[in-house]
Amino acid sequence: MSDTARENILRKLAAAQRPAQIPETGALPIAALCQAEKIEQLKHFMEAVRGEVHVVKKDGWIARLQDLLRPRALKTLLYGPATPLGKALAAGWPPEDPGLPRLVPYAASLEDFKSDLFQLDAGITGTLGAIAENGALILWPTPEEPRLISLVPPIHIALVDARNIYCNFADALTAGAWKANMPTNALLISGPSKTADIELTLAFGVHGPREVLVLVLEA
Repeated sequence: MSDTARENILRKLAAAQRPAQIPETGALPIAALCQAEKIEQLKHFMEAVRGEVHVVKKDGWIARLQDLLRPRALKTLLYGPATPLGKALAAGWPPEDPGLPRLVPYAASLEDFKSDLFQLDAGITGTLGAIAENGALILWPTPEEPRLISLVPPIHIALVDARNIYCNFADALTAGAWKANMPTNALLISGPSKTADIELTLAFGVHGPREVLVLVLEA
């Protein structure tokens, strides 16, 4: 190998080791949406993956929920009795209406409750909010409202305060001060559980609820 060829090779190797110069880029443009636009976008993306979204008045959500559940002929509805949602639900639910599911409080330990847990028809939870950009619910499970309520029953019912629908995930992180208050289990739920086999046949409800029913609460 000639000296010139060797020098060319060494020069190319040296050049390849230099770090690439990556130009600075500005922040991506983020659309600022009004509340009505955020609700509509959330509804659009959730319904695209077989979620069901209903916008209701905050003081009428229990009556609307009853209307939605009657045609489904459910027998049981799991809820967290110590939460504000659970207290309102228990106070406004008819005690013996054959057309409505019986309320089942999650008030026992998992060991005592697990034999009944997988026999329930639906579970209802609150949410921390939602993300309009991708149609996702934000859940922070607590001991009063554990993850199993939204995971095990075939139908998950979720309540979202319309004021807590954020344009994107970054807005949710900032508004909720996640950096200083990160939970051990934060969830983003975009719709019913779904999976596909090797032939790309899509199935719902294999690893979680087959239905997600969302009530967006407006003032």
